[in-house]
Amino acid sequence: MAPVHSGRYLVTGAGGMLGADLLRALDGREVTALTRAQLDVTDLAAVRDAVRGHDVVVNAAAYTKVDDAETHEDEAYAVNAIGPQNLAIAASDTGAKLVTLSTDYVFDGTATSPYREDAPRDPINAYGRTKAAGEEFAIAAHPDGTYIVRTAWLYGADGPNFARTMLRLAATNDTVSVVADQLGQPTWTGDLARQIVGMLDADAPAGIYHGTNSGETTWFGFAQAVFSAAGLNPDRVTPTDSSRFVRPAPRPSYSVLGHAAWNAVGLEPMRDWNEALADAARHGVLEQHDNPESGR
Repeated sequence: MAPVHSGRYLVTGAGGMLGADLLRALDGREVTALTRAQLDVTDLAAVRDAVRGHDVVVNAAAYTKVDDAETHEDEAYAVNAIGPQNLAIAASDTGAKLVTLSTDYVFDGTATSPYREDAPRDPINAYGRTKAAGEEFAIAAHPDGTYIVRTAWLYGADGPNFARTMLRLAATNDTVSVVADQLGQPTWTGDLARQIVGMLDADAPAGIYHGTNSGETTWFGFAQAVFSAAGLNPDRVTPTDSSRFVRPAPRPSYSVLGHAAWNAVGLEPMRDWNEALADAARHGVLEQHDNPESGR
């Protein structure tokens, strides 16, 4: 069946884990794929040149080094805040749609029920501050054509990620300790990419959407599921708490995102994370072939 949304697509950050799956989801369409080496999203003139002639821009370019952002916030801000603003300005100039990826880290993690799409932004680390600014700037620059898709806990075939880190550790350790006091939604980049393309094909209204697999678990629960999916004994994963793994950037303890926006526009939210992980494992996603351009 022919795609509902025709036209030319531009994917920025195309060399990363999500970018690679976006290209797979857009297979057969007219796509320009630009890696971070090919397009500096902080350069407005370069962005305008790149966006010209495209009908849809999907921005997967990001500064994703969460801990490094604490001491390099200016660098993170340039990519995560100014980058989406530049893309929104360029898309507004030409009438293109802009989909830009954001994060659960725009929230403080103190909620006890899934964050609504319209919940107030209140980031607790530098990375989250830069991504929150990027959301605000993009919407302000192109309010009628900007889609913010927040995601979290990503894993995929084309980059370093938690799931494959667990399997690498399993190869050299009898047991692996993983924090059990942070809740979130493991999300397969393959599912996310297809959800974004489906949203565009359906001509959904611009706005904020939460692009995470459904359900919830802890990092400990996720790690156990990864071990099981790989045919390993999940009891080799032992629970610990965040106080044992203090890192420069504080992490939200609760990162579960609500999916009401999909239902409101007549689209199905993404499937349960357990189902997605099982499918990803069958497709060889957990095998080791890391891509240095990838990240959260």
